[in-house]
Amino acid sequence: MIKINILIPFITILAACGNQTAKESVAEAPADETTVVLTAAQLKNSDIQVGKIEMRNISSLLKVNGKIEVPPQNMVSVSVPLGGYLKYTKLLPGMHIGRGEVIATMEDQQYIQLQQDYLTAKAHFSSIEAEYIRQKELNASKASSDKVFQQAQTEYISQKVLIKSLEEKLKLIGIQTNNLNENTISRSIQIHSPIDGFVSSVKQNIGKYISPTDVLFELVNPADIHLQLTVFEKDLYKILVGQKLVAYNNTQPEKKYNCEIILIGKDVSQERTVQVQCHFDAYDKALIPGMYMNAEVEVSTNSALVIPNDGLVRFEGKEYVFIEESKGRYSMLEVNTQNSEKGFTQITFVNSNDNSDKNFVLKGAYTLLMKMKNSGEEE
Repeated sequence: MIKINILIPFITILAACGNQTAKESVAEAPADETTVVLTAAQLKNSDIQVGKIEMRNISSLLKVNGKIEVPPQNMVSVSVPLGGYLKYTKLLPGMHIGRGEVIATMEDQQYIQLQQDYLTAKAHFSSIEAEYIRQKELNASKASSDKVFQQAQTEYISQKVLIKSLEEKLKLIGIQTNNLNENTISRSIQIHSPIDGFVSSVKQNIGKYISPTDVLFELVNPADIHLQLTVFEKDLYKILVGQKLVAYNNTQPEKKYNCEIILIGKDVSQERTVQVQCHFDAYDKALIPGMYMNAEVEVSTNSALVIPNDGLVRFEGKEYVFIEESKGRYSMLEVNTQNSEKGFTQITFVNSNDNSDKNFVLKGAYTLLMKMKNSGEEE
């Protein structure tokens, strides 16, 4: 009995030591940081969908940038042909103005003098014309000399030239001579907008004297704005006149603008770039000259291995997908991504193995990434 009692505690001690060794070996086993396991309950409550990835036609895109420009013929600098003082304007940058709308009122004594000269010249013309006709008739009957007739003719023609030149000067400052008489002489003139568009800038203030060389306003006709892209010399062979593209800005990247290439520059800059002009298919008032834009030009279409964007995650600067190893068990696999189109992204496997026959997580990859990260933090 004594021997048996001694043996039992000894066996118990050995068993305890064995269990401790087993526990220590389990604790020291390295965890697989690229694998995540879900319980049946977690899997049921998740949005994870698995399936085969597929080959699809996907476009290769050339990504470039540029800015919105206005062609010279659509940018108007408004000045006054005959100097004067700016009496009135209500224009502000960004304001819409219609063609023919009054945009400023000028006044100066020059305007009065010009109207006076015209009306005086026109009043003298009646007597000069009558004398010319009389001398012409007398000369025809040899009742007056040729010299007297020629003097009358010269004065008549000179007066017609004077009236016509004064009339054109008045038209130049917006005064129509049809309704001009001694009762309608005005010290002010009105300046009308030559285009339908927007005010780009206001250069002068009320009360200032404006000379003919001064610019009052700069107006923009936005109906023909261009998207000017900067394309590197090495990419020029990829684009053609007539090619379609989409443009977007950084503040609203989801809003796309359809464009078409209309001109490709022939001059290569020192930075080895070329300017490419594009037309917007439809005008949008949100497009403002000088605004920077990004653009994507579709240069080719190829069949490629793709995965839905919901099956793709980015972690620590790299792209990953998840392969279903078994029900509820998933492994993270690094991939390289290329072009994206219509919710799918082209991928290639970094390890170069052909995994396309396996089941992939097509939706809910982000859920698995969060689970994997949380599990890593708990350890």
